[in-house]
Amino acid sequence: MNTLLLSALCLLGAWAALAGEVTVKDGKFSFSLESVKKLKDLQQLQEPGGPRNTVGSLVPILCSSPSFPEELKPLCKEPNAQEILERLGRSPSSQLHLPRMEG
Repeated sequence: MNTLLLSALCLLGAWAALAGEVTVKDGKFSFSLESVKKLKDLQQLQEPGGPRNTVGSLVPILCSSPSFPEELKPLCKEPNAQEILERLGRSPSSQLHLPRMEG
């Protein structure tokens, strides 16, 4: 029983460590997967049916949201913030960077 519990804790610890290291990169920027997921949720709220401004940029709306991840706030000052936020919201698997397992 103790061996099973110890094994389960080791697996859980390994998974937690791995999940914490998953990053999404866009050019010179690198963000946690969790922050990108939060961004995607916010963007979905702005899609048709929501208070989206189809003429202007969504950057001010997203960046002023209390739910906007702190980690992403430096993007709000970038001249191409709209493009970066759109790419991160799509976050294809080619942007995901998993840590290398050494063994």
